[in-house]
Amino acid sequence: MAPILLNCMGTEQEEYIKPQVHVKNPHLDLMEEDILYHFNLGTKTHNLPEMFGDVKFVCVGGSANRMRAFAKFMHQELGLPGNTDEITDICEGTDRYSMYKVGPVLSISHGMGVPSISIMLHELIKLLHHASCRDVNIFRIGTSGGVGLAPGTVVVTDKAVDSFFRPQFDQVVLGKVIVRSTELDADLADELLQYSREMPDLPTVIGNTMCTYDFYEGQGRLDGALCSFSTEEKLEYLRKAYDAGVRNIEMESTVFAAMCRVCNLKAAVVCVTLLNRFDGDQISTPHEVLVEYQQRPQCLVAQFIKKRLGLQA
Repeated sequence: MAPILLNCMGTEQEEYIKPQVHVKNPHLDLMEEDILYHFNLGTKTHNLPEMFGDVKFVCVGGSANRMRAFAKFMHQELGLPGNTDEITDICEGTDRYSMYKVGPVLSISHGMGVPSISIMLHELIKLLHHASCRDVNIFRIGTSGGVGLAPGTVVVTDKAVDSFFRPQFDQVVLGKVIVRSTELDADLADELLQYSREMPDLPTVIGNTMCTYDFYEGQGRLDGALCSFSTEEKLEYLRKAYDAGVRNIEMESTVFAAMCRVCNLKAAVVCVTLLNRFDGDQISTPHEVLVEYQQRPQCLVAQFIKKRLGLQA
């Protein structure tokens, strides 16, 4: 039962307690110390509530340089004092991930692919739990291959699906397969789509995102070191994906969606398309254009954060 408070009229009212980040591991309560090895942080060596207790928004992306640039961008967007060059990597004691904090925003790199992001997510979710963070929104911002979309289109994920177009993530545990749902927060996706319509030159759609285990064969590319299928077989598969609602392809969304859902985190995947896979496999777009494309998910999420903080009408 929620705690009871007296309001200004002297009558009872229930206090609304914002949801806390959950961990689903009873063994953690028996540990004297929890070492977040890949972050170079720990519950005994660092005061996690003091360092991270005010975090409300977590943004994760593959590239360390991109997430550092995003932290600097958010510092400016939030109008925070100080020089952006003074923003330091909290995880500088390790070379696995990079982490930057600007106000209530945490910006973290996750590397490439399901194994890399899943390790990061385990330690991130524990960090948020140990820091007693509440009402946290988490975003994966990145790049992807489009399916029937023009390059530069931002896709806000409806459901993350596997290579069979199923909205699930299969985790092998002790030789058994655990199936977890990959549904994301629909209200969060709709809110992002609404804000995109207020921004110029930001074509945005909601669609399913297919997560694969590699960049080449798993995504039906014809330009890898190995290829066992024809051009027509590739195009047939992409047509099936499109008919199943898939609008982009990347390599992290299923485990991201599954873990966030289990741990009571409102999550969204926001990725820009760098090419239309029906038109080819290689990315030949000029560098300066790609840089502008990569900034589009960052700008949309920044708009969301500013709206939530009351900094944007």
